[in-house]
Amino acid sequence: MGQRQEDDVLELEALIADLVAFHAAAEPSPGAPGAAAVRALADGEIAALRERLPGDEDRERLAYLEAWLEQDMARLGPLLEARAALPSWALSHPGSRLGHQGRVLMANAIGRDPEAPGADLPADPASDLAALMVGLEIRGESALTRQALDLYLRLSGDYELARLLSLYGTCHALSGARRSLRRRPGNGQDPEHPALLAECMGECRRYLALAERIAEFRFPPLVIAVGVSGSGKSRFTSGLVARLGAIRVCSDAERRRLHDLDPVAIHPQGGGDGAAVDIFSDEATERTYRRLASCAGALLDAGIPACVDGTFLCRWQRDLLRQQAEARGLPCLLVSFEADDATLRRRIEKRARRQGSDVARSLGVLSRQQVAFESFADEERLHLVHLDTTADNAAETLVGLIEEHVKLT
Repeated sequence: MGQRQEDDVLELEALIADLVAFHAAAEPSPGAPGAAAVRALADGEIAALRERLPGDEDRERLAYLEAWLEQDMARLGPLLEARAALPSWALSHPGSRLGHQGRVLMANAIGRDPEAPGADLPADPASDLAALMVGLEIRGESALTRQALDLYLRLSGDYELARLLSLYGTCHALSGARRSLRRRPGNGQDPEHPALLAECMGECRRYLALAERIAEFRFPPLVIAVGVSGSGKSRFTSGLVARLGAIRVCSDAERRRLHDLDPVAIHPQGGGDGAAVDIFSDEATERTYRRLASCAGALLDAGIPACVDGTFLCRWQRDLLRQQAEARGLPCLLVSFEADDATLRRRIEKRARRQGSDVARSLGVLSRQQVAFESFADEERLHLVHLDTTADNAAETLVGLIEEHVKLT
């Protein structure tokens, strides 16, 4: 991507697309593992805060975060070493800003501090995304935080990156705490505005609290969205991003990605996509579902709720995904998205006409899926709920079912 003008204001979707393209095009730095950058960032921020934090309670919080960072860097060291270290988007776009609904949210768009320790070192792309998420979260924009993560992963396909977000996010939250203390009056000084001290310390503690939330151990659920074409999976699972913070992994997108096709482009129902190979062959389908399992596993390892959207016609496909949660001792919910035949056909016809694809072919795909669908086994029914997507309150029912299941598990 070319360098943007200094006064550019980017909306979130444009920023994420730019960020993904930048990371895809950037040249990795030979012999520069991301571990060095995160070590410099963590050590530098801890040292600066230890020197400036005035109270014992705040120092105890910092000590806890320091110990957590040490453990996480040791745990994730092999992953950091294996992944490419890239220059930061922030250094190439110093004047850009993030806008939303007519207001500017952040300077330098992703909110990454160019003066942070080790900011000039090549780092994992997770550092840029984590900085953006911290900046949004501290401003109370949780919905945008979730949207940013979901869109970045869907466009990039780099689900492994999610495992590093807590590590980098904690470091960037500590950067925010340090920046807050820079405005704090020094010892013995009588500030011109007495409220400045309370303001600085309040902001610092909000960043420390955010760092603690990011570092908190979580038990994320896995939601497996099952259903034939037209059953409403995509429509209703998309709402889980904002409502529950779940990240969607879509079989259509990952199937295309595996064949070097645009993962988010709209293609005619039933496949083909102009590819030289059959992306719906048995072999391609097996690769797709193994890819879905890998993506879901990375999200669960990161403590992020995962929602996998696919037809899941075969039990082995459902079992493969369910095992990702069970192997980690995490809750799993199978949601069967259902509608009557007339509704399914009406939805398929409407979508086919909208996309300019052949209606008869699309309906044929639906019929083959219905015939091929393997009924749920007794073991699956322990995790299964049915959702009538024609009901007026289907979206609220879905969220309620997930929340109830997670509490009971």
